[in-house]
Amino acid sequence: MQDADFQVHSVDRFGEAQPRIMRYLETHGVLGVLLVDVSPLRQIERYYGVEAFETIRERLGTLVRDLSKNFLDPSEMAITDGFGADELAIFIFRPRADHRFYREELPSLVEAFHIHFGRQGTRIVYPYARNVSRLPVGFSVLLYNPGLGLTGQILQSISLAREDARLNAAIEHRRQRQQIVQTILTENLHSIYQPIYQLRTKQVFGYEALVRGEEKTALFNPADIFKNAVDFDLTFELDCLCRRMALRGVAGKTLGGKLFLNCLPTAIKDPGFQGDALRQLLSEIPLQPSDVVLEISEKESISNFALFREIRDHYSNLGFQIAVDDVGVGFSSLESIIELAPNYLKIDIALVRGIDTDRPRQEMLRTLNELARKLGAEIIAEGIERPAELDTVRQIGIRYGQGFLLGRPGALP
Repeated sequence: MQDADFQVHSVDRFGEAQPRIMRYLETHGVLGVLLVDVSPLRQIERYYGVEAFETIRERLGTLVRDLSKNFLDPSEMAITDGFGADELAIFIFRPRADHRFYREELPSLVEAFHIHFGRQGTRIVYPYARNVSRLPVGFSVLLYNPGLGLTGQILQSISLAREDARLNAAIEHRRQRQQIVQTILTENLHSIYQPIYQLRTKQVFGYEALVRGEEKTALFNPADIFKNAVDFDLTFELDCLCRRMALRGVAGKTLGGKLFLNCLPTAIKDPGFQGDALRQLLSEIPLQPSDVVLEISEKESISNFALFREIRDHYSNLGFQIAVDDVGVGFSSLESIIELAPNYLKIDIALVRGIDTDRPRQEMLRTLNELARKLGAEIIAEGIERPAELDTVRQIGIRYGQGFLLGRPGALP
């Protein structure tokens, strides 16, 4: 146990903790430094302002402090803001004779922080983002040289920890790219299917194909799979693979409804989803083009109206139908729906959740339903999870629905 004046209960300014850090280094001759790079969270400030960033940073500081206490006694550390708002530094006071700590435990703390940030990331950034980017973490060990200034040595130890964090981030970046590339090359994905129901008759209208990765891996969740694909510019390759896997999963089964396939507007560039190759693929399942609905995210389609119209016209002429997904989550507008003129509008769970007690949501859904009717389109309400939500959606006049209350994703019957 170290001296009581080393105890810390919050994230300090570096200047406030510096005398304590210098006394320990001068007395004991060694200091461990662990640094967390906060700069990936700066995007929150760009979108929501400096107060939002400071809120997130304060939460992160609390998380770092609490996690550190799982490994270190409060008397063994000082947690500071480094030399700016974009990093947090943990100065660790362990005796020089504790070789095992500096050789094994300090490096393992880096991975412990990564794991904990991954688990708590959503809570840290809520409600400003859905998840947190992997925050670079690095460490260094400072051995005191009495011939050099204390401040300069401490600054150098922080600089080395910062370089280590950047190197770790680069190594992780390479590992993640290799992982998503291998997943695509080996086709290590599979499809599950969630039923879409006719709400009045309670009969299955179709199934939406959803992708899943290998269980107990970082690429099991579809959001993580596609985030990695976006980060490494592999969305086209992944999108093509997901369509192939979804169609293969239907082979040899009587679908008993339409198959909803998620795809990007760039699907029209996939040679395996055009002309003779596409007709051959459908004949092997077998499915008719009229059995397939191409489901395109509204965000993707609005970013390029011309490309969406091209894919809509191309595949409509082949007999496919088109659905616009994610309607009502911040990108939707009446103009865009009129412009896109799809066969189906899939209302996002964000609009359906709690709709039974939310009059504005009810009025918005009524407006969308009336517009869809005039355009000759149908509405599918996604994310129905409670009986009251189902009743409200029915009362508004929505004919089709999807959600855990009606049926969870799984293998085709």
